[in-house]
Amino acid sequence: MPNAKNFFTDEQKSRIKQAIISAELNTSGEIRVHLENHCGEDVLDRAAFLFDKLEMKKTDMRNAVLFYVAVKDKKFAVIGDSGINSLVEENFWEDVKSLLLEQFKNGNFTEGLVAGISKAGEKLKKHFPYQTDDTNELSNEISFD
Repeated sequence: MPNAKNFFTDEQKSRIKQAIISAELNTSGEIRVHLENHCGEDVLDRAAFLFDKLEMKKTDMRNAVLFYVAVKDKKFAVIGDSGINSLVEENFWEDVKSLLLEQFKNGNFTEGLVAGISKAGEKLKKHFPYQTDDTNELSNEISFD
C-alpha cells in the first residue's frame, strides 16, 4: 500500500486541489486536506490536533474545514471550526463522512474527497458567502505528516 505522500497521483492531487479552489470561490470559508500514514489515537482527537497544528483556527470567521485521512490505518475524519459548526445541522458532518465512505469503500478516494469538499463548500457558501475583500487564508495544497 502506498504511503501518504504518494497515495494520490499528481493528477489526483490536482483534482483535489481544484475541488478546494472551486469550493472556496463562493465562500469566505477555508478547506484543507491532510494525509498521513497512521493514526495511533482516536481519529477525531488526531484531526483536532492537526486542525490546531495547521493553524486552521486562525480564520477570521472560524469557518475552516479539515478533511483528515490516515491512509494505512483506513481512518478518516471531517471536522469544522466553531463558526461553521454553530450553523450546520447536527448531522451535517456525518452526512459528509457517509459521502466519503461510500466512495472510499470502492477505492474511489479522489472522488470521495472531491464530493465531500464540494458538499462542505456548498454549506460554507450558504453560511459564509464570498466577500469582495476575501483572502485565501489557508493553503489549498494537500498537507502531509
